[in-house]
Amino acid sequence: MEKVASLARLGLSSGEKEKLGDNLNDILVYMDKLDELDTSDVQPLAHILPLKNVLRDDEAREGLTQEEALANGPEKKDGFFKVPPVIE
Repeated sequence: MEKVASLARLGLSSGEKEKLGDNLNDILVYMDKLDELDTSDVQPLAHILPLKNVLRDDEAREGLTQEEALANGPEKKDGFFKVPPVIE
């Protein structure tokens, strides 16, 4: 547990080390149970549910005019958004 905590750069008290050590041991016991299962007929998956890309098709379309793009800006000057200077 100390090695894992060191790699994660965690400063743990002895009580925390004991609790996390128990949790880590429980995980390893569960992994041993999973190793007992026959998974030879199981297809490798990236996700358990079938996913479908629900985005719209990427098609070129008409963009905004300069006036439309600047319409909601608080200030504009010479066809650009006017903002306060950041470097003086």
